Amino acid sequence: MADRSGFTLIELLVALAVFSLAAMALLNLSGENTRSAARVETRTLGGVVAENLAVEAMIDLRLAEGRTDGAIPLAGRQWRWTRSVQGVEAGLLRIDIAVSTDEGQAADRVLFRSRP
Repeated sequence: MADRSGFTLIELLVALAVFSLAAMALLNLSGENTRSAARVETRTLGGVVAENLAVEAMIDLRLAEGRTDGAIPLAGRQWRWTRSVQGVEAGLLRIDIAVSTDEGQAADRVLFRSRP
């Protein structure tokens, strides 16, 4: 009987299965990295919008209690925001700011200031 060298069909199929599992894991990891980068960008830009609204609330001399909302364009996107102002203790206002996109909430801020 002649000695044959090389791989059997079973060995090739097992090697191909292992390689395909590794390739699928790498593709999944790459896709998750892309989604994670998009979430970080959304949260960062939402934070910029929230900080801008917080600065406006701090310097507004006519800031009244209640709820207001609106939309602001930034970086080619429309950001919806909500600001809730309520009195907490004597002479203090609590300001809650929430910023969101179509995907959901992107950022929020809570700040306190004295009454105008």
